[in-house]
Amino acid sequence: MEAMNIPLPPEFSDELLLECQDGGDYRPVMFEWYKYVGHLANYFSCISLASPSIRDMNPIYHSVLIGLLNRCSRLMLSNVTLSHEGLYGETTSIIDRCVFESAIKLNWMCSNPTDDYFNRFIAEGLKTEIELKQKIEENIRAGGGKVMAIEERMLNSIDNYFTKSGLTEEFINQSGKLPNLAQMIERIGHDRLAYVVGQRIGSHHVHGTWVSLWYHYLDETDGVIGPRDHNCPTHINQYFYVPLVVLDAINAYFQYLIVEQQERDEMVGVIDAISDEITTLFHEISTSDREVVNGI
Repeated sequence: MEAMNIPLPPEFSDELLLECQDGGDYRPVMFEWYKYVGHLANYFSCISLASPSIRDMNPIYHSVLIGLLNRCSRLMLSNVTLSHEGLYGETTSIIDRCVFESAIKLNWMCSNPTDDYFNRFIAEGLKTEIELKQKIEENIRAGGGKVMAIEERMLNSIDNYFTKSGLTEEFINQSGKLPNLAQMIERIGHDRLAYVVGQRIGSHHVHGTWVSLWYHYLDETDGVIGPRDHNCPTHINQYFYVPLVVLDAINAYFQYLIVEQQERDEMVGVIDAISDEITTLFHEISTSDREVVNGI
């Protein structure tokens, strides 16, 4: 976990920077930072509970944290594959909304590391499984007790989720409701704008609202509206904003996970330096070419 073992950040040639400047499109540079943060999330998700300086904690709670961190990584790296040729912006925007939500939940749990909050998160996902189990059992009873092979597989799968969680069905049914994302964002100290930009605007792309249709799926030529061609690039703001949200979650993860202060401060310092580098670069881009970065 020493800083020297962390994957090295991207480097850019003068030729590439000049090309971006001349073309007014810095996506090739921000793309590399986005990809780098995706790799970092994967790297840090591999921290073992047996590592020195790591908090003594419930392995199930640890699995929640590293699972969310790995989810951020896997989805970001999927977006890297999708967007590297300048296409699939309509799809990367949906995936980035999922990354945003996972990063906020990771940040929220690390900022509020109680049994209640971890268990609420776990139980929230299992309540659907309980409902599904009840419907399957109702169908079995209605069929005279005969269990079909597919029903048996589904019931075994559901029971396995319960076993892995360490929670009983009774506990899950009685557990408190998980706060919504707006409440989580407020709890970790972010402005309402973070919710509007990351969640509400991201919801356009998930749900296919009027805004989403016009942004990604419709085009107007000479007053005639038709389907847009397959030519949607990923917006540069995604390459900027999503990595910062994930880095903020990694920061909270270190604040909670590492108990040795000097090592914790070193790791947090590394993450802060990466965030500052991305923010500084984006400010330079927005100052030099405002038109490129406006809009979501």
